[in-house]
Amino acid sequence: MRKKLLIVVCILILAGLVVPLINLVAGKPSGTALATKKAADPELARVTAVFEAKCAHCHVSGTPSPFYAGLPGVSGLITRDIAKGLQNMDLVAELFPGEPAEVSEPALAKIEREITRGDMPPASYRAAHWTSGLSASERAAVQEWVRKTRARRHAWAGVPEPLRSAAIPPLPATLAVDAKKADLGRMLYHDKRLSGDDTVSCATCHDLAKGGTDQEKVSTGVRNQKGGINAPTTFNAAFQFAQFWDGRAPTLEAQAGGPPNNPIEMDSNWKQIIGKLEADPAFSQQFKASYPQGFSDQTITDAIAAFERTLLTPNSRFDKYLAGDPEALTANEQRGYTLFQDTGCATCHSGVLLGGGSFERMGRHADYFKDRGGAVTDADKGRVNASKQEKDLHKFKVPTLRNVAKTFPYFHDGSTSDLKEAVRIMANYQNGKELSQDDCAAMVAFLGTLTGEYQGKPL
Repeated sequence: MRKKLLIVVCILILAGLVVPLINLVAGKPSGTALATKKAADPELARVTAVFEAKCAHCHVSGTPSPFYAGLPGVSGLITRDIAKGLQNMDLVAELFPGEPAEVSEPALAKIEREITRGDMPPASYRAAHWTSGLSASERAAVQEWVRKTRARRHAWAGVPEPLRSAAIPPLPATLAVDAKKADLGRMLYHDKRLSGDDTVSCATCHDLAKGGTDQEKVSTGVRNQKGGINAPTTFNAAFQFAQFWDGRAPTLEAQAGGPPNNPIEMDSNWKQIIGKLEADPAFSQQFKASYPQGFSDQTITDAIAAFERTLLTPNSRFDKYLAGDPEALTANEQRGYTLFQDTGCATCHSGVLLGGGSFERMGRHADYFKDRGGAVTDADKGRVNASKQEKDLHKFKVPTLRNVAKTFPYFHDGSTSDLKEAVRIMANYQNGKELSQDDCAAMVAFLGTLTGEYQGKPL
């Protein structure tokens, strides 16, 4: 009996050695979809080569699987791991999102998180691929690329050099804007003539006295019609990578053109709007001083966008903490920031806005919509409404956390106005973690430090 057991053990050991030995001989993935992308940046080209050699099996679609992937009992496991890997990080899509876009801050944060923690690839993959882990030099090359990419992206006026390479830089005080056009945009932003019945302006749903929102679950448009989704803040929207929860507008100008033509929101059209504005001689004269061509959908939305680029809220206590003032945050708020990072929140809520840089699925670790109850609405479908790709179902633009204490209620459906509850929901459904009451309270305390100033006054 012992002899048979020994034979079985030896067979298992040999079988366990055959796969990694074959993988050593077979070499690393090459010629994948990642290799077809030509990186103009030499450092990106270097890290792309590292990712292809070490990460392509699970994070590059179409990479050939090893011969044993078709064996019974193994096929399902490998297929599942590859699907999960692509869902979490598709390297081709993340590193080469297309012109003029570049790799997003959340993608950098995800890569940096895995590089720092060193838990990728997982142990099961390492067992079959002995050379799959990144070497010290490869790890250093990726980290340096992340640092330089951030430094280039965050090179705004007012952001000190040492902070430009940080995952979360302080918010700048200003952006370059034509002041006269911005002033025209300010007037248009508050002008109810943009609505069909002269009752609703941009400021109705995006009230600057209410954090750039209306602090309602859903907004009220003309004729007291209710919209289907929570109004996001216009403060700091200039830094969003796309506009609206589903990202259907790539720019502020495109976003500004949406509500006036929406039958529920403002229910107007450009011909009607332009006719009203042209009937105002004083405003027409002022407008033509900056836009000689006069009123059009392009000039009106350009002016509104110029104004919205002035809606920055710098000088939060967190900004001061980032700039080197350790006393800007209390011990409990600093603990909340540490929890924010350790829980994984800082991966998606990264960059200057602590958000606004990617689309993420609502309910990565549990079914949010099933647990919420009620009918799933068109608004609940999220990004798929704009992209028409099934993979984007229930994906939403990650909201900024700047001034989050002022921009309740939370989530696209406005389902809670309790920030502590919002934190608990996010930790549970997005990161698969249950936070204690004390931890939730500490994180809420940290989030309160993200409230900045507008025109020199606390928001």
